[in-house]
Amino acid sequence: AVQGKTPGAVTPDAMAEYLRCYCCSGTIHAACEDYRAAADIDLEMDEADDKAGHKISAPVLALWSAKGVVGHLWDVLAIWRAKAISVSGRALDCGHLLPEEQPAEVLAQLQQFFRG
Repeated sequence: AVQGKTPGAVTPDAMAEYLRCYCCSGTIHAACEDYRAAADIDLEMDEADDKAGHKISAPVLALWSAKGVVGHLWDVLAIWRAKAISVSGRALDCGHLLPEEQPAEVLAQLQQFFRG
């Protein structure tokens, strides 16, 4: 399935850069390790933090795709509010590639978040 939902959002130059990076064995290894950790050690560490009552003290901005699966499967803000003290964010009208599909909105959300 195509993760991007905005035709033309990923320019040919950007796609060439993605391909250049993902043709490197180091990049592939790092991406696989990130996914492996998310399904293993990250879950163990999250469970330990939950049991200890630890919460993220820094403000959290959660942005996700309105056209992807994350917001359809989970209540994103509720999940982060269980893990952090201060959470804001919303779904953006795009697919998985938020910065490419909604660059102005991502920038606006980041600017608002960091202005506090």
